[in-house]
Formats: sequence, structure tokens, C-alpha cells
Amino acid sequence: MSITKRRIHFVFLLLLFSALSHAQNVKIELGADEVALNETFNIKVTVSEEKIRSYDQFPEIPGFQKQGVSQSSSMNIVNGQMSSTNSIIQYYKPLRKGTFTLNDFTLSINGSNVSADGKTINVVDARASSARSNRALDPFDDFFGESREEPEYVEIEDDAFFSLSIDKNEVFVGEGFNVSLAFYMSETNQAPFTFHEPGKQLEKIINQIKPGNAWEENFNITSIQPEKVEFNGKRWTKFKVYEANFYPFNVGEVDFPSVAWEMIKYKVAKNPSFFGSNRLQDFKTFYSQPKAVKVKPLPPHPLRNEVSVGNYQLRENFTEKDVATGEGFTYNFAITGEGNISSIRPPRKKNFQKLNSFDPNEKQQVNKGRGRVTGMKEFGYFITLNEEEQVAMDDHFEWVYFNPSLEKYDTLRPKAVVNVTGESKVNMAISSSRLGGLYDLIEVEDNKLLNQRYKYYFSAFINLLLIGAVVLLGYLIVKRK
Repeated sequence: MSITKRRIHFVFLLLLFSALSHAQNVKIELGADEVALNETFNIKVTVSEEKIRSYDQFPEIPGFQKQGVSQSSSMNIVNGQMSSTNSIIQYYKPLRKGTFTLNDFTLSINGSNVSADGKTINVVDARASSARSNRALDPFDDFFGESREEPEYVEIEDDAFFSLSIDKNEVFVGEGFNVSLAFYMSETNQAPFTFHEPGKQLEKIINQIKPGNAWEENFNITSIQPEKVEFNGKRWTKFKVYEANFYPFNVGEVDFPSVAWEMIKYKVAKNPSFFGSNRLQDFKTFYSQPKAVKVKPLPPHPLRNEVSVGNYQLRENFTEKDVATGEGFTYNFAITGEGNISSIRPPRKKNFQKLNSFDPNEKQQVNKGRGRVTGMKEFGYFITLNEEEQVAMDDHFEWVYFNPSLEKYDTLRPKAVVNVTGESKVNMAISSSRLGGLYDLIEVEDNKLLNQRYKYYFSAFINLLLIGAVVLLGYLIVKRK
């Protein structure tokens, strides 16, 4: 082998060794087998040569409560070679004496799964001094020695709250109202917060607040974005997590109970240091105030149980149109505005047989934003007219609705007019249509004449038999007596 090839192989092996030496190395350490009531158990994850970018929730331990998470990092340079470790520690507080089992578990660290064996933990009575025994291992202890003090964390008072908001306290049946859930922090708030599993929390909350007697139009918030608002003389940052419009089906009350929202709130180190973690993860739960919306009945009207409720307008695809007799055309009756667009029904039809039309095609568009649900529902009719005449569409269509702003019923009537010209196509239309019934038999029945006398004799014979049977039955009854 030539010297050049040997050098190439040597460099390749050197690079491979260097890459392997810098690969992620994850180690999971568990706390002591025996813990006193005034001590804490911990699970420590240490990653070498890489930062901890992401990690799973640590496992739950029966008989223990999660207390918080701390992080630390270290770096060493020996003979020009640099090495680093990063650690994250989950603390657990025992709730009672006894023997508890931590099952085998798997954590995803930086996208890689790492498994760990469980263990049995014995919780005993409180001990007189546990300041040092229950403290988590810290890689800087070896560097600084025993003189390094345990960090003291303090909780900063926060100026934040969680709220369920409604835009109306009273509505009519079918009238929409807006509901939103948001977390608020004032601009002067100093306490550090982070969202904790908002998706899981929101799913639980929606099941609690979603009324069974109302239609929901969910605004489908996919990301939590900060929004600057001002009220009560203060400026706030608003984080909206849910928004929907509800349309109640019946009279009564729509109740929204108080719901809980949990945030990660960090405790801050009283004496911050350059090394180690200067904050400790903790949790705080906020509660919304319960709310209720009163639902009033609609005023008396023959169509009270059928009409839509909202603020609507009519849009047609033409104002005036010229067509020839027998020529088909499309007429679009589109209802636009604000309300429960999905519940809009087709317009009422009057003298509809003159229009030679069938059930309409439907098209719907719903827009959600700024606390409102708006849109359009369009009904497309294909119509054929066979007589020369002028046809006003308001003679054939109308749509009744209730306007909650004006608190009265209103009717949308078309303004479109169709001018029909040409010779009558009525007879052609009759001949092309299927008459059915008796007329269907013309093609299949025999055209021979029948002698109606045979039919008369047969009917008389049947009647005589019935009379004879009645007489015989009467005779048998008398004789038996």
C-alpha cells in the first residue's frame, strides 16, 4: 500500500473516531431508593456534546407530585479538547409514607427515544436535616467543590388572568353570540410564563363549555398569537386560545361554567449566577368566571319555527333578462349577510308550477373573523318558460327572516324580471312530458272491443250466490233454536 493511501485511511479513521466521540450520549439517573417526606426524589437526564433542544414529559410516579424542572450545563477543556454536558432534572415531592413503584419508562430526548428501568421507592418519615441529601447532582460540584451554595428560588407576583368572554348577555332563539377564551398578561407583568400543553387543555375545556342546545361555528385557532389590547386603564397582551359563535336552538339559558387553565410559571433564582439554571419550572392554574346567556323566544309569527335569524340581504344574478319561449335560463337567489349561514333554507315558492323548474343547486360560503360569522348561501334554479309574457320573480319567490337588531320579521323579495318572447311552447311541453298512469296503458292494452253483456251476467251470478248463502245461514240458525 502506498504512503498516500495510508495517509487517506488514517485521516478517514481519525475523522470517524472524532465523529463518534462527539455523538449524542444520553444518560438517565434516578434518585435514591429511600426518600423522606421532607425530601425530594428526582430523575436526571444528562446529554453529552449536545444541547437539550426537546424532551418528553417525565413519567408520573404514584404517591408523588411533580415539583418543577431545573436545567444545568457544563463545559471542560482538557489538553485543548472541549467537552460539554447538559442536564435537566425533574423533582418529585412525596405525598405520603409507603412503598411506591416507578415503572420502566421511555423519554424522547432531542427526537431520540431513551429507555430507563424503573425502581421501587420507599418513603419514610421526615428527617431532621435533608438539605444536602435530597439535592440533585450538579456537574459543577466537582469544579467548585462543596463551597457552591444551593440556589434559592423565589416566586414573582404576577399580573395575569384567564377569561371567558361573551359579547352578548341576551339573544333571541337562533341569534348568534361570540365566545372566546384568552390568557391576559399586563405590560407591567414581570413573572415569566410559558404555555403548557394548550392543545390537550383546550380539548378538555371545549367538552366542558360547549352547549348541547346550540349550533357551533368554531373559528379554529391553530396558533396562539399575542395581541395588544387596553381596558381598565391598562395595556395588556392577550393570547386567544379559542373562539366560536353559538346559535341557540331553544328558549332558556346557555351556561358556561368556570374552567381551569394551567400555565408554566417559573420561579427565579434569588441570587442569579453565570453557571447553572437561574429559574425553576413550576405551575399555576388560573380559573375563568362562569357566564350565562339568556335566550328569548321570537315574536309570534306563522313561520316562527322555520325562519333564519340574522342580518341578511338578497343578491340576484340579473335584474332584467330577455329569453325566448322554451329556452332555459339560470336564476340565482343568493342570501348574504351575518348569521348562521349553514342553517339558511331555500326561499318559499309561489305559483311555482308556471316556472317549469326543479329543486335548486346550492352553494355556500362561510367567513369567520373579528368575532363575526358572515357569508352567502346561493340557490340556483334552472327555469323554462313556455308562454310569451313578462314574469316578475317576486310573484314566485320570497324569503322570510327575523332581524334581531330591529327585533322584527322581514322578507327578501326578488327584483328580477324576465321578458319572454316567441310562440307558445305549451303543447310541445305537454307532448314531451311523461303523462303516466292511464296514458301508459295505451301502448300495451289490446284494442279489441269487449262485449259488456258478459260482464253483466257474471256480476248477477255472483250476487245470487251471495244471497243464497245468506238465506242458508239464516235457515240453519233458526233450525238450531
